[in-house]
Amino acid sequence: MTTKQKYSLLFILGGLSALAPFSIDMYLPAFPAIAKSLDTDISQVALSLTSYFIGISLGQLFYGPITDKFGRKKPLIFGLSLFLLASIGCALSPSINWLITMRVVLALGGCVGMVVSRAVVRDLFPVSETAKIFSILMLIVGVAPILAPTIGGWVLTVSSWRTIFYFLTIFSFILIVCVFFFLPESKNPNRAKSLKAKDVLKDYADVFQEKTFLYYALASSIAMAGMFAYISGSPFVFMKFHNFTEQQYGWVFGGNAMGFIIGSQLNRVLLNKYSSLQVITFASFVLLGISVLMFSLFGLDLLSPGILIAMIFTFLLSLGLLVPNCTALALAPFTYNAGSASALIGFIQMITGAGVSALVSLLHNGTVFPMVFGMFFCGSVCFFIILLLNFKVKKWNAEMA
Repeated sequence: MTTKQKYSLLFILGGLSALAPFSIDMYLPAFPAIAKSLDTDISQVALSLTSYFIGISLGQLFYGPITDKFGRKKPLIFGLSLFLLASIGCALSPSINWLITMRVVLALGGCVGMVVSRAVVRDLFPVSETAKIFSILMLIVGVAPILAPTIGGWVLTVSSWRTIFYFLTIFSFILIVCVFFFLPESKNPNRAKSLKAKDVLKDYADVFQEKTFLYYALASSIAMAGMFAYISGSPFVFMKFHNFTEQQYGWVFGGNAMGFIIGSQLNRVLLNKYSSLQVITFASFVLLGISVLMFSLFGLDLLSPGILIAMIFTFLLSLGLLVPNCTALALAPFTYNAGSASALIGFIQMITGAGVSALVSLLHNGTVFPMVFGMFFCGSVCFFIILLLNFKVKKWNAEMA
Protein backbone atom coordinates (compact mmCIF):
# COMPACT_ATOMS: atom_id res chain seq x y z
CA MET A 1 0.00 0.00 0.00
CA THR A 2 1.49 3.35 -1.04
CA THR A 3 1.48 6.38 1.25
CA LYS A 4 -1.13 8.06 -0.96
CA GLN A 5 -3.39 4.99 -0.84
CA LYS A 6 -2.94 4.73 2.93
CA TYR A 7 -4.01 8.31 3.59
CA SER A 8 -6.85 8.09 1.08
CA LEU A 9 -8.08 5.02 2.93
CA LEU A 10 -7.75 6.73 6.32
CA PHE A 11 -9.63 9.77 5.02
CA ILE A 12 -12.59 7.61 3.99
CA LEU A 13 -12.49 5.61 7.22
CA GLY A 14 -12.29 8.84 9.17
CA GLY A 15 -15.36 10.15 7.34
CA LEU A 16 -17.26 6.98 8.16
CA SER A 17 -16.22 7.21 11.81
CA ALA A 18 -17.15 10.90 11.91
CA LEU A 19 -20.69 10.26 10.68
CA ALA A 20 -21.91 9.32 14.16
CA PRO A 21 -20.30 12.31 15.93
CA PHE A 22 -21.79 14.65 13.31
CA SER A 23 -25.19 13.03 13.83
CA ILE A 24 -24.88 13.66 17.57
CA ASP A 25 -23.07 16.97 17.88
CA MET A 26 -24.35 19.02 14.98
CA TYR A 27 -27.90 19.32 16.28
CA LEU A 28 -26.99 19.95 19.94
CA PRO A 29 -27.11 23.77 19.59
CA ALA A 30 -30.60 23.33 18.07
CA PHE A 31 -32.15 21.72 21.17
CA PRO A 32 -33.97 24.93 22.25
CA ALA A 33 -35.12 25.61 18.68
CA ILE A 34 -36.37 22.04 18.21
CA ALA A 35 -38.22 22.17 21.53
CA LYS A 36 -39.94 25.40 20.52
CA SER A 37 -40.74 24.23 16.99
CA LEU A 38 -42.20 20.88 18.09
CA ASP A 39 -43.96 22.33 21.16
CA THR A 40 -42.03 20.34 23.76
CA ASP A 41 -39.16 20.86 26.24
CA ILE A 42 -35.42 20.22 26.11
CA SER A 43 -35.63 17.09 28.27
CA GLN A 44 -37.91 15.51 25.64
CA VAL A 45 -35.59 16.59 22.83
CA ALA A 46 -32.73 14.96 24.77
CA LEU A 47 -34.58 11.64 24.42
CA SER A 48 -33.87 11.83 20.68
CA LEU A 49 -30.21 11.63 21.69
CA THR A 50 -30.86 8.64 23.95
CA SER A 51 -32.87 6.90 21.21
CA TYR A 52 -29.94 7.44 18.83
CA PHE A 53 -27.58 5.72 21.27
CA ILE A 54 -29.94 2.75 21.56
CA GLY A 55 -30.24 2.43 17.78
CA ILE A 56 -26.52 2.72 17.21
CA SER A 57 -25.87 0.07 19.89
CA LEU A 58 -28.25 -2.56 18.52
CA GLY A 59 -27.40 -1.79 14.91
CA GLN A 60 -23.74 -2.61 15.38
CA LEU A 61 -24.61 -6.09 16.62
CA PHE A 62 -26.56 -6.59 13.38
CA TYR A 63 -23.75 -5.41 11.09
CA GLY A 64 -20.92 -7.33 12.79
CA PRO A 65 -21.68 -10.84 11.48
CA ILE A 66 -23.12 -9.38 8.25
CA THR A 67 -19.79 -7.75 7.38
CA ASP A 68 -17.89 -10.93 8.29
CA LYS A 69 -20.06 -12.92 5.86
CA PHE A 70 -20.58 -10.55 2.90
CA GLY A 71 -17.46 -8.40 3.12
CA ARG A 72 -17.29 -4.78 4.19
CA LYS A 73 -18.51 -2.71 1.21
CA LYS A 74 -22.02 -3.97 0.42
CA PRO A 75 -23.34 -3.74 4.01
CA LEU A 76 -21.65 -0.34 4.27
CA ILE A 77 -23.44 1.06 1.21
CA PHE A 78 -26.77 -0.32 2.48
CA GLY A 79 -26.32 1.30 5.90
CA LEU A 80 -25.29 4.66 4.46
CA SER A 81 -28.33 4.64 2.16
CA LEU A 82 -30.59 3.99 5.16
CA PHE A 83 -28.90 6.87 6.98
CA LEU A 84 -29.55 9.18 4.01
CA LEU A 85 -33.28 8.38 3.97
CA ALA A 86 -33.57 8.74 7.75
CA SER A 87 -31.86 12.16 7.60
CA ILE A 88 -34.62 13.35 5.29
CA GLY A 89 -37.17 11.82 7.68
CA CYS A 90 -35.68 13.79 10.61
CA ALA A 91 -35.77 17.02 8.60
CA LEU A 92 -39.49 16.53 7.91
CA SER A 93 -40.40 15.66 11.54
CA PRO A 94 -43.91 16.94 12.46
CA SER A 95 -43.59 15.97 16.16
CA ILE A 96 -41.04 15.05 18.81
CA ASN A 97 -42.14 11.40 18.74
CA TRP A 98 -41.51 11.25 14.99
CA LEU A 99 -38.06 12.81 15.47
CA ILE A 100 -37.20 10.30 18.21
CA THR A 101 -38.26 7.42 15.93
CA MET A 102 -36.33 8.75 12.94
CA ARG A 103 -33.25 9.18 15.10
CA VAL A 104 -33.36 5.44 15.83
CA VAL A 105 -33.48 4.68 12.09
CA LEU A 106 -30.70 7.22 11.51
CA ALA A 107 -28.56 5.38 14.04
CA LEU A 108 -29.32 1.97 12.54
CA GLY A 109 -27.95 3.23 9.24
CA GLY A 110 -25.02 5.29 10.47
CA CYS A 111 -23.55 2.75 12.88
CA VAL A 112 -22.30 0.62 9.98
CA GLY A 113 -19.50 3.14 9.44
CA MET A 114 -18.22 2.59 12.97
CA VAL A 115 -18.19 -1.20 12.62
CA VAL A 116 -16.55 -1.22 9.19
CA SER A 117 -13.91 1.42 9.93
CA ARG A 118 -12.58 -0.54 12.94
CA ALA A 119 -12.77 -3.87 11.09
CA VAL A 120 -10.95 -2.53 8.01
CA VAL A 121 -8.08 -1.29 10.17
CA ARG A 122 -7.79 -4.77 11.70
CA ASP A 123 -8.05 -6.33 8.20
CA LEU A 124 -5.36 -4.26 6.50
CA PHE A 125 -2.81 -3.29 9.16
CA PRO A 126 -0.55 -5.43 11.39
CA VAL A 127 -1.38 -5.55 15.11
CA SER A 128 1.78 -3.56 15.93
CA GLU A 129 0.43 -0.57 13.96
CA THR A 130 -3.26 -0.58 14.86
CA ALA A 131 -3.04 1.64 17.98
CA LYS A 132 -1.27 4.35 15.96
CA ILE A 133 -3.74 3.96 13.08
CA PHE A 134 -6.66 4.35 15.50
CA SER A 135 -4.97 7.48 16.86
CA ILE A 136 -4.89 8.92 13.33
CA LEU A 137 -8.58 8.12 12.95
CA MET A 138 -9.23 9.81 16.30
CA LEU A 139 -7.65 12.96 14.86
CA ILE A 140 -10.15 12.93 11.98
CA VAL A 141 -13.03 11.95 14.26
CA GLY A 142 -11.99 14.60 16.76
CA VAL A 143 -12.46 17.34 14.19
CA ALA A 144 -16.15 16.43 13.95
CA PRO A 145 -17.10 17.68 17.44
CA ILE A 146 -15.27 20.93 16.65
CA LEU A 147 -16.94 21.50 13.30
CA ALA A 148 -20.37 19.99 13.95
CA PRO A 149 -21.76 22.27 16.71
CA THR A 150 -20.17 25.30 15.06
CA ILE A 151 -21.78 24.43 11.72
CA GLY A 152 -25.04 23.65 13.53
CA GLY A 153 -24.97 27.03 15.29
CA TRP A 154 -24.21 28.81 12.02
CA VAL A 155 -27.06 26.99 10.24
CA LEU A 156 -29.46 28.19 12.95
CA THR A 157 -28.49 31.80 12.26
CA VAL A 158 -29.36 31.54 8.56
CA SER A 159 -32.00 28.80 8.45
CA SER A 160 -34.01 26.40 10.63
CA TRP A 161 -32.92 23.34 12.61
CA ARG A 162 -34.32 21.13 9.84
CA THR A 163 -31.51 22.26 7.52
CA ILE A 164 -29.05 20.50 9.83
CA PHE A 165 -30.52 17.15 8.80
CA TYR A 166 -30.41 18.10 5.13
CA PHE A 167 -26.69 18.72 5.66
CA LEU A 168 -26.37 15.17 7.02
CA THR A 169 -28.22 13.94 3.91
CA ILE A 170 -25.58 15.52 1.67
CA PHE A 171 -22.73 14.25 3.87
CA SER A 172 -23.99 10.67 3.67
CA PHE A 173 -24.43 10.91 -0.11
CA ILE A 174 -20.78 12.01 -0.49
CA LEU A 175 -19.68 9.06 1.67
CA ILE A 176 -21.68 6.62 -0.46
CA VAL A 177 -19.89 7.89 -3.58
CA CYS A 178 -16.45 7.67 -1.92
CA VAL A 179 -17.09 4.15 -0.62
CA PHE A 180 -18.42 2.90 -3.96
CA PHE A 181 -15.55 4.24 -6.05
CA PHE A 182 -12.52 4.49 -3.75
CA LEU A 183 -12.77 2.12 -0.77
CA PRO A 184 -11.11 -1.26 -1.45
CA GLU A 185 -12.82 -4.41 -0.22
CA SER A 186 -10.69 -5.55 2.72
CA LYS A 187 -12.34 -8.92 3.33
CA ASN A 188 -13.52 -11.55 0.87
CA PRO A 189 -17.09 -12.79 1.41
CA ASN A 190 -17.32 -15.93 3.52
CA ARG A 191 -20.34 -17.80 2.16
CA ALA A 192 -19.80 -20.63 4.65
CA LYS A 193 -20.42 -18.30 7.58
CA SER A 194 -23.88 -18.85 9.03
CA LEU A 195 -26.19 -16.02 10.05
CA LYS A 196 -28.49 -18.26 12.07
CA ALA A 197 -29.18 -16.81 15.50
CA LYS A 198 -27.41 -19.60 17.39
CA ASP A 199 -24.30 -19.32 15.21
CA VAL A 200 -24.19 -15.53 15.54
CA LEU A 201 -24.51 -15.83 19.30
CA LYS A 202 -21.70 -18.41 19.29
CA ASP A 203 -19.47 -15.96 17.39
CA TYR A 204 -20.12 -13.29 19.99
CA ALA A 205 -19.56 -15.82 22.78
CA ASP A 206 -16.18 -16.70 21.22
CA VAL A 207 -15.24 -13.02 21.34
CA PHE A 208 -16.18 -12.80 25.02
CA GLN A 209 -14.04 -15.86 25.81
CA GLU A 210 -10.89 -13.94 24.92
CA LYS A 211 -9.75 -13.12 28.45
CA THR A 212 -8.60 -9.50 27.89
CA PHE A 213 -11.37 -8.41 25.53
CA LEU A 214 -14.00 -7.58 28.14
CA TYR A 215 -11.60 -5.53 30.28
CA TYR A 216 -10.49 -3.34 27.38
CA ALA A 217 -13.99 -3.04 25.92
CA LEU A 218 -15.55 -2.12 29.29
CA ALA A 219 -12.79 0.35 30.18
CA SER A 220 -13.14 2.25 26.91
CA SER A 221 -16.94 2.06 27.07
CA ILE A 222 -17.22 3.44 30.61
CA ALA A 223 -14.74 6.19 29.78
CA MET A 224 -16.65 7.08 26.61
CA ALA A 225 -19.88 7.10 28.63
CA GLY A 226 -18.37 9.96 30.60
CA MET A 227 -18.11 11.86 27.33
CA PHE A 228 -21.76 11.03 26.58
CA ALA A 229 -22.71 12.42 30.00
CA TYR A 230 -21.02 15.64 28.92
CA ILE A 231 -22.64 15.60 25.47
CA SER A 232 -26.17 15.04 26.77
CA GLY A 233 -25.86 17.43 29.70
CA SER A 234 -23.88 20.27 28.13
CA PRO A 235 -26.70 21.97 26.15
CA PHE A 236 -28.57 22.71 29.39
CA VAL A 237 -25.46 23.42 31.46
CA PHE A 238 -23.99 25.99 29.09
CA MET A 239 -26.98 27.45 27.22
CA LYS A 240 -29.55 27.48 30.03
CA PHE A 241 -27.68 27.38 33.35
CA HIS A 242 -24.73 29.58 32.27
CA ASN A 243 -26.65 31.53 29.57
CA PHE A 244 -24.22 30.92 26.71
CA THR A 245 -25.54 31.70 23.23
CA GLU A 246 -25.84 28.95 20.63
CA GLN A 247 -22.69 30.20 18.90
CA GLN A 248 -20.75 30.44 22.19
CA TYR A 249 -21.80 26.91 23.05
CA GLY A 250 -20.55 25.73 19.66
CA TRP A 251 -17.13 27.31 20.31
CA VAL A 252 -16.91 25.82 23.82
CA PHE A 253 -17.88 22.39 22.53
CA GLY A 254 -15.35 22.61 19.72
CA GLY A 255 -12.61 23.87 22.05
CA ASN A 256 -13.15 20.98 24.44
CA ALA A 257 -13.02 18.54 21.53
CA MET A 258 -9.47 19.78 20.90
CA GLY A 259 -8.57 17.95 24.11
CA PHE A 260 -9.59 14.67 22.52
CA ILE A 261 -7.55 15.47 19.40
CA ILE A 262 -4.46 16.46 21.38
CA GLY A 263 -4.73 13.29 23.48
CA SER A 264 -5.02 11.02 20.45
CA GLN A 265 -1.96 12.58 18.79
CA LEU A 266 0.04 12.62 22.01
CA ASN A 267 -0.72 8.90 22.16
CA ARG A 268 1.18 8.31 18.92
CA VAL A 269 4.27 9.92 20.48
CA LEU A 270 3.97 8.04 23.77
CA LEU A 271 3.67 4.69 21.98
CA ASN A 272 7.22 5.15 20.69
CA LYS A 273 8.44 4.76 24.29
CA TYR A 274 5.67 3.12 26.32
CA SER A 275 3.35 0.14 25.85
CA SER A 276 -0.36 0.58 25.19
CA LEU A 277 -1.19 -0.78 28.65
CA GLN A 278 1.16 1.73 30.30
CA VAL A 279 -0.50 4.62 28.43
CA ILE A 280 -3.97 3.30 29.34
CA THR A 281 -3.01 3.06 33.02
CA PHE A 282 -1.68 6.63 33.06
CA ALA A 283 -4.82 7.93 31.32
CA SER A 284 -7.06 6.16 33.85
CA PHE A 285 -5.22 7.88 36.74
CA VAL A 286 -5.83 11.27 35.09
CA LEU A 287 -9.50 10.43 34.55
CA LEU A 288 -9.92 9.52 38.21
CA GLY A 289 -8.14 12.65 39.41
CA ILE A 290 -10.07 15.08 37.22
CA SER A 291 -13.39 13.35 37.97
CA VAL A 292 -12.94 13.52 41.74
CA LEU A 293 -11.72 17.13 41.59
CA MET A 294 -14.64 18.23 39.41
CA PHE A 295 -17.22 16.60 41.67
CA SER A 296 -15.55 18.03 44.78
CA LEU A 297 -15.53 21.58 43.40
CA PHE A 298 -19.20 21.21 42.51
CA GLY A 299 -19.95 20.17 46.09
CA LEU A 300 -18.07 23.24 47.36
CA ASP A 301 -19.89 25.51 44.86
CA LEU A 302 -16.56 26.50 43.29
CA LEU A 303 -17.18 25.14 39.78
CA SER A 304 -17.17 28.27 37.63
CA PRO A 305 -17.74 28.04 33.85
CA GLY A 306 -14.02 28.54 33.17
CA ILE A 307 -12.92 25.82 35.60
CA LEU A 308 -15.62 23.47 34.30
CA ILE A 309 -14.48 23.94 30.69
CA ALA A 310 -10.82 23.32 31.65
CA MET A 311 -11.73 20.11 33.46
CA ILE A 312 -13.86 18.80 30.59
CA PHE A 313 -10.93 19.56 28.26
CA THR A 314 -8.60 17.46 30.45
CA PHE A 315 -11.15 14.66 30.72
CA LEU A 316 -11.43 14.45 26.93
CA LEU A 317 -7.65 14.62 26.51
CA SER A 318 -7.38 11.52 28.71
CA LEU A 319 -9.97 9.77 26.53
CA GLY A 320 -7.78 10.50 23.50
CA LEU A 321 -5.01 8.52 25.18
CA LEU A 322 -7.16 5.69 26.46
CA VAL A 323 -9.67 4.84 23.71
CA PRO A 324 -7.33 4.10 20.74
CA ASN A 325 -5.18 1.78 22.86
CA CYS A 326 -8.14 -0.05 24.40
CA THR A 327 -9.67 -0.53 20.94
CA ALA A 328 -6.43 -1.84 19.44
CA LEU A 329 -5.77 -4.27 22.30
CA ALA A 330 -9.37 -5.48 22.34
CA LEU A 331 -9.28 -6.28 18.59
CA ALA A 332 -5.72 -7.66 18.50
CA PRO A 333 -6.60 -11.37 19.06
CA PHE A 334 -9.19 -11.50 16.24
CA THR A 335 -8.83 -12.13 12.52
CA TYR A 336 -11.68 -14.04 10.85
CA ASN A 337 -14.32 -12.54 13.17
CA ALA A 338 -12.94 -9.01 13.46
CA GLY A 339 -16.31 -7.64 12.33
CA SER A 340 -18.12 -9.30 15.22
CA ALA A 341 -15.47 -8.15 17.69
CA SER A 342 -15.68 -4.59 16.34
CA ALA A 343 -19.47 -4.65 16.56
CA LEU A 344 -19.36 -5.92 20.13
CA ILE A 345 -16.99 -3.14 21.18
CA GLY A 346 -19.29 -0.59 19.57
CA PHE A 347 -22.37 -2.14 21.18
CA ILE A 348 -20.87 -2.04 24.66
CA GLN A 349 -19.69 1.54 24.14
CA MET A 350 -23.00 2.83 22.87
CA ILE A 351 -25.33 0.96 25.22
CA THR A 352 -23.25 2.25 28.11
CA GLY A 353 -23.42 5.75 26.64
CA ALA A 354 -27.19 5.43 26.21
CA GLY A 355 -27.59 4.40 29.83
CA VAL A 356 -25.50 7.28 31.14
CA SER A 357 -27.16 9.88 28.88
CA ALA A 358 -30.58 8.61 30.02
CA LEU A 359 -29.39 8.89 33.64
CA VAL A 360 -28.35 12.49 33.02
CA SER A 361 -31.84 13.24 31.66
CA LEU A 362 -33.55 11.48 34.59
CA LEU A 363 -31.44 13.34 37.17
CA HIS A 364 -32.21 16.71 35.57
CA ASN A 365 -32.76 19.15 38.45
CA GLY A 366 -31.89 22.54 37.01
CA THR A 367 -28.20 22.38 38.05
CA VAL A 368 -24.93 21.03 36.64
CA PHE A 369 -25.11 18.03 39.01
CA PRO A 370 -26.37 15.40 36.50
CA MET A 371 -23.55 16.04 34.02
CA VAL A 372 -20.82 16.32 36.66
CA PHE A 373 -22.01 13.22 38.52
CA GLY A 374 -22.15 11.21 35.27
CA MET A 375 -18.55 12.14 34.42
CA PHE A 376 -17.38 11.46 38.00
CA PHE A 377 -19.03 8.04 38.05
CA CYS A 378 -17.59 6.99 34.68
CA GLY A 379 -14.07 8.24 35.40
CA SER A 380 -13.98 6.40 38.74
CA VAL A 381 -15.31 3.09 37.38
CA CYS A 382 -12.91 3.18 34.41
CA PHE A 383 -9.97 3.61 36.78
CA PHE A 384 -10.93 0.57 38.86
CA ILE A 385 -11.40 -1.58 35.74
CA ILE A 386 -7.88 -0.70 34.55
CA LEU A 387 -6.52 -1.26 38.06
CA LEU A 388 -8.06 -4.75 38.07
CA LEU A 389 -6.74 -5.42 34.56
CA ASN A 390 -3.19 -4.62 35.67
CA PHE A 391 -3.47 -7.11 38.52
CA LYS A 392 -4.83 -9.74 36.11
CA VAL A 393 -2.05 -9.15 33.55
CA LYS A 394 0.63 -9.52 36.25
CA LYS A 395 -1.01 -12.77 37.40
CA TRP A 396 -1.22 -14.17 33.85
CA ASN A 397 2.41 -13.25 33.18
CA ALA A 398 3.49 -14.94 36.41
CA GLU A 399 1.60 -18.10 35.46
CA MET A 400 3.30 -18.17 32.03
CA ALA A 401 6.79 -17.64 33.49
